[in-house]
Amino acid sequence: MIKKDFKKELKEFYAPSTKEIGFVDVPRFDFVMIDGQGNPNNSPEFSAAIEALFSFSYTLKFKLKKGQAAVDYGVMPLEGLWWADDMMAFDPIKGDKSAWKWTAMIMQPYITDDIFTETVAELAKKKDLPALPKLRLESFTEGPSVQLMHIGPFAEEGPNIIRLHQAIEEEGFMRSGKHHEIYLSDLRRVAPEKLKTVIRQPYKK
Repeated sequence: MIKKDFKKELKEFYAPSTKEIGFVDVPRFDFVMIDGQGNPNNSPEFSAAIEALFSFSYTLKFKLKKGQAAVDYGVMPLEGLWWADDMMAFDPIKGDKSAWKWTAMIMQPYITDDIFTETVAELAKKKDLPALPKLRLESFTEGPSVQLMHIGPFAEEGPNIIRLHQAIEEEGFMRSGKHHEIYLSDLRRVAPEKLKTVIRQPYKK
């Protein structure tokens, strides 16, 4: 059986430095995604989205492990894109989170349209997941971006986010796309001061 660790194979994108800002060109990856709106800290919609995403991802993992593919791999971490219709209302440091829009997503290293449809149907028979009908499969190419590993609570990301924005401006570039975070730690098991989060900001010349 093939065993893969994609976080290690893709460490350029999932294990950046905690000190030095990295400039990367993020290629196309396939994700299962759910869109929503509101403060993630108290949103039932966000919690339901996370449950559906991880339920799908683990169902697919074991489906491929037991099937003809005979491949085993670690489920990839939860990721989030964050923005607002009025970008003046979007401030990832101290903005009004109730106005935020988000896409919660998990990268899928082995997936096709048919496998996606089959897995959703299988999961729907096993579990009652309110957000499952909102799940979609989409390819996402982020392109040129700056990123950094943040260690600590989400509320303390501000200085590192500012560093990313300044790095873009210092190179004469402009921010583009959506604020991106990758949540590498299990919130149920890791103390807030030890949380690992990749923060990323796309840019354009």
